[in-house]
Amino acid sequence: MELAALTSTAAGRLIDLLATDGWAAVKSGIVSLWRRSHPERVDAELSEARDELMQAEQNGDDADLRGLLVTEWQARLARLLATHPDLADEVRRLLSEQPHDGGSTGQQVVGSMTQKAHVTGGGDAYVAGRDQTINRGGTG
Repeated sequence: MELAALTSTAAGRLIDLLATDGWAAVKSGIVSLWRRSHPERVDAELSEARDELMQAEQNGDDADLRGLLVTEWQARLARLLATHPDLADEVRRLLSEQPHDGGSTGQQVVGSMTQKAHVTGGGDAYVAGRDQTINRGGTG
């Protein structure tokens, strides 16, 4: 994946996940990228971006802010990778480990695993992180 595509994808995923239950893991992973310079500043800036996004979502006008935040964090990631190209693999790893979305009803975020179940028409949904046994109709 070329650098521009990588930073675009990473920034989009970052902003999508900021307002979810899995944001702490996302924040931790992104802050770790800046461990060589100013991780505390990035930590504070991520928290600020999250607060702004959560407020905008409550007001129902988060679309424009999302676009601005993606652009802002794409530029930050591009600058980081321009000065530390060795971190590109770590960004790729973070992309593969982070949940694609999170925190909505019927969804469970455990570490970096996301499970989602949507039921329509009165069906059943069963979600498990490991083994699961379902007995129906009294048989077992």
